[in-house]
Amino acid sequence: MNHHASLPPPPRRLRGVVLVGLAVLGVASALFVVRRPLMMSAPRCAAGRWHGCFDTFNGVVLMTLVALPLAVLVAWALARRRRAAGVPSAWRSSLAEVAMVHGTVPFLWMTMMPGGGAGVAPARVTLVPLRDLVTMGPLGIVGNLLVFAALGFFAPMRFAALASLPRILALGAGCSVLVETAQYALRLDRVSSVDDVLVNAAGAVLAALASRRWWATTAQAPSAPPRPVPTTTR
Repeated sequence: MNHHASLPPPPRRLRGVVLVGLAVLGVASALFVVRRPLMMSAPRCAAGRWHGCFDTFNGVVLMTLVALPLAVLVAWALARRRRAAGVPSAWRSSLAEVAMVHGTVPFLWMTMMPGGGAGVAPARVTLVPLRDLVTMGPLGIVGNLLVFAALGFFAPMRFAALASLPRILALGAGCSVLVETAQYALRLDRVSSVDDVLVNAAGAVLAALASRRWWATTAQAPSAPPRPVPTTTR
């Protein structure tokens, strides 16, 4: 008996269960850390009050978590409908679509929240790269990285045309430019900065790199079938 033989790799299902368990543990740990700020907005959100719920970061985060079961239900319904229709990769497509929306809309909502001088303060623009980066702070940088992280993570899994890092970079930068332009046009008392565009696009690319093992194969075009060899008649 060979005691030095290498052990077989764990089955794919076991690895999936371990990854899901780690993800749940990570989310639970994050919720434990931010439980007090979230609970401050809970009474206002439960009462349906706009002020103190939908116009604060804590309120938006709380409502995003509350809507998570609904998002899972929508993904399940889409996947079931597609599987019944014989659509391949029904679960992956459905989860990617719902996750893109559920993971991006709350951050867009936060970025479009008006400041105290909205409509009164003049619109401000910063076009010099890296000038505002030093004033963002760690929390601001992380927040900007997460704005389009869900889009960068799931978009190439759903759309084969986006299964490319340069295209994800262009997508993240383009979406960020639209957000910064809207902030300037609506005079939300926010600074429209080129650094926000750079960090948003970088966050989308980093998220795409994290999911590359699931979408890299979709970027490969199907090989053309071999041409039949013409036969000659004698």
